[in-house]
Amino acid sequence: MRSRNIYLLIFILALFGFALWSLVPLDRNVFGREGLRLGLDLAGGSYLVYQTDVSGIEPDNRDEIMEGVKGVIERRINALGITESTVQIQKHEGEYSIVIQIPGIADIEKAKEMVGLFTVLEFREQDAEGNFTVPAIGTVNGKELTLTSRYFKENTYVTVSQTTGETLLVFEWDETGAQLSKQITTRLLGKPLAIYLGDEPLRGEDGRIIAPTVESVIEDRGQITGLRLADATELSKLLNAGRIDVPLGRWVDGEFEPSIPLYERTVDATLGADSIRKSILAAVIGIVLLLLFMLLYYRLPGLVACLSLGIYGVVLLAIFKLVPVTLTLPGVAGFILSLGMAVDANVLIFERTKEELRGGRSLGAAAEAGFNRAWTAIRDSNITTFIACIVLFWLGGTLGAFMVRGFALTLSIGVALSMFTAIIITRTFLRLIIGSQVVTNLSAYGVRPFQTVRNAK
Repeated sequence: MRSRNIYLLIFILALFGFALWSLVPLDRNVFGREGLRLGLDLAGGSYLVYQTDVSGIEPDNRDEIMEGVKGVIERRINALGITESTVQIQKHEGEYSIVIQIPGIADIEKAKEMVGLFTVLEFREQDAEGNFTVPAIGTVNGKELTLTSRYFKENTYVTVSQTTGETLLVFEWDETGAQLSKQITTRLLGKPLAIYLGDEPLRGEDGRIIAPTVESVIEDRGQITGLRLADATELSKLLNAGRIDVPLGRWVDGEFEPSIPLYERTVDATLGADSIRKSILAAVIGIVLLLLFMLLYYRLPGLVACLSLGIYGVVLLAIFKLVPVTLTLPGVAGFILSLGMAVDANVLIFERTKEELRGGRSLGAAAEAGFNRAWTAIRDSNITTFIACIVLFWLGGTLGAFMVRGFALTLSIGVALSMFTAIIITRTFLRLIIGSQVVTNLSAYGVRPFQTVRNAK
């Protein structure tokens, strides 16, 4: 038994050391993970809700299409380096909405621009006055179509010409794009063809509109010249992120207004910093009061519980960092609540141990009985908490209350770890202390000697 406890102690110390190493400093990159991820309410950022127009999609295909839309938006935002963004689908009575959270981007207009940057390059011809206002149009299967990057395959890449040293954005057409390109470039041989991003023309390093002259018929593959390397690289990423197959906007009086969010909100980073400061203050006050109570009431076992609680907190934060879990203000509340629940298990164990000591049992037997007899109460109470967390997590996703999901997630992880802390860590520490007979005075365990004698009679 003693050797087993020593092995457990070595494991606990190694776990604590690893958790501490991975956690400090909080913004350190570990195993390719960034530091602690903070949610919108703590880091500041933008919150957008878009409705969709799915009237042109068969009902059986809508769920699949919306999952594709979600994936495209995630890839587009992440292509810009916003890896902590959250994109969620809401469905209500056959209608779909997209909820987008972008931490760190508090400028709502920039956020909308990022979300709305469903990069479509459009090719335009010159009008009679030499302006590029005429969309390049061809005919496929009897339908007139405009030549755009919607017909690009998602394999564009950037290279450098070995002869001229120019930056080249190389693309490949799908079947429809190849037909359009062949028709249009055949018609425009020797003439310029401009490239627009939305309503704005692409411009080269000299500021001039990129409008290369069509020198040959292009059917399967083509390239765009005149771009700066950084612009071409970013454009390639966005083009490869896919396209949106469903219009985003809002419904007003039965009319769909594209590109306008139904709801928008920004959270200032200053408010987030204030929330963090107040959360830390609340946590410190709560933990100090908790530690004082445990030390004064339970004495030595209380000290053991405090040590276990410290290990618990470090390991839990390390889990949040390594998974990673995005911490929101409700998530911090779940973390603080789980600290209290971690101590609650120790309270049940120590009270049972004190009862056994008052009944005349030895220290070792009383401690083992305390753990064994308190286990069922700890197990049942934590199971009910897990059930509540599952319900909150499900409701949070269904109703779009994603901060509620954060609370449920952090609380459930904390409760699971608290069971390990109470049953393994606290028990190991107590076994080693009692087994070494360093402290045998019952008053150190919160029991007066005369109480033991009296109850024994």
